Amino acid sequence: MSKPTSPTPPPYLNLDPKAAASRLPDPIGTQRFAKAAAFCAKGREDLARRGYAPDGEKRLRKFSTWEITKYLIPIAPAHLRRVLKSNPELPQGEGDGGSKWFTLEEVLSLRQYFDSEGVSTKEYLPYRPKGLPAKVVSVANFKGGVGKTSTAAHLAMSAALDGYKVLVIDLDSQGSMTSILGGKVADEWKTVFPLVAKDYAKAVLQENQVRAAAGQPEIPLDETLQEALKTTPSDVIQSTHWPNIDLIGAQLNLYWAEFQIPVWRMGLRSWPLWDGLTNFLEDENILEQYDIVFLDTPPALGYLTINALAAADILLVPLGASFLEFDSTGRFFDMLYTTFASIEDGENAAQRAAGLPEIKFEWDVVRAIVTRFDASQQTDMANVIQAYFGDFMNAYRQDYTALVGQAGEQVNGIYEADYRDFNRDTYVRGRETFDRTYAEFKELLIGCWWRDAQMGDTGNG
Repeated sequence: MSKPTSPTPPPYLNLDPKAAASRLPDPIGTQRFAKAAAFCAKGREDLARRGYAPDGEKRLRKFSTWEITKYLIPIAPAHLRRVLKSNPELPQGEGDGGSKWFTLEEVLSLRQYFDSEGVSTKEYLPYRPKGLPAKVVSVANFKGGVGKTSTAAHLAMSAALDGYKVLVIDLDSQGSMTSILGGKVADEWKTVFPLVAKDYAKAVLQENQVRAAAGQPEIPLDETLQEALKTTPSDVIQSTHWPNIDLIGAQLNLYWAEFQIPVWRMGLRSWPLWDGLTNFLEDENILEQYDIVFLDTPPALGYLTINALAAADILLVPLGASFLEFDSTGRFFDMLYTTFASIEDGENAAQRAAGLPEIKFEWDVVRAIVTRFDASQQTDMANVIQAYFGDFMNAYRQDYTALVGQAGEQVNGIYEADYRDFNRDTYVRGRETFDRTYAEFKELLIGCWWRDAQMGDTGNG
């Protein structure tokens, strides 16, 4: 009769301290961090170039007749072929037979043609009322890993495929959005840092005019602020491999803004530090040059995030269907209230004393979006979140699919993935995940514009 086997103890029992100590490295000095950072920078560069062209530049793939007629332009494939045959001046695409491939620039040209020559009851160009500014969309939550960057990137790409002209502003010094869009950012002077610095410098110049009239000493402008005053949009906005998506990128040095902004505020207490990004978008006519501006924020409620929230018309808050993310998002909303209510209270006391109108922060709409959703395991938790957040919640929950995972490995958005690399059904299901998110967002977007048009509002919200 065999003896019963003894159960295997847990791996954390009976550990030998001497053996554990023998496996430790020598004490770590600061230089070791520099070495690790250098290795990671090299690895980041190598991984980011997966899918890049041989010259190191990102290229946007071409789109097939099937994709164009199924997803982009509401026409039948046979009708598209007839129109192209009758109009040789239109982009003809590449390839033989019935399947042609077109660049997105060519697709945009076809959109314009059908908008002028097609059936009046079909939407060849997306709704965009004339005379109204772009809508600013901030994607924010101070918990990391909830899908802020992927949500912002895919909404920007969806909007671009839909025909909108998009500006993406990366406010996260990790620069993930910048990597997705193939941006190149040499230093902080190619980020939003000089834009906020310029706003402060302009406020100092105005204050110095008042001080000069009163015979008081001026606030000095250091070299950084003098240089920032020369910054123009073209200095920081770069084109991307998407013909209708531009980018203001980010890199590690952008984090310096979180330390510098409060220092500037101490130097001039009347400077509204939360308005730097808003003033750039309005004063530099950015809102007239684009249809939508997406702001990708860092996972913290710092000064850059406050700027993004103050500038936003639409606030999107991604979160996963878990208790911890629900709890964190609730605290995020609480901190939003505390932060902006305290700004209103503090500023309005001075506004009332000066006989000036009070400031009030308002957003057209706020929506929380459940991301990376697994219906087999998270439906009950998602229903609880839906019940508590109520009208703050998006109706659609964004599934996690194989298409999302594979696109992420290639440092691409799912709309950049070639459907020929997937089973057709896998591609259609994966794309539908973000198409439905975009559809719900677009309904919010055009609803806000329509309401503004009815109110005769031509200013930024």
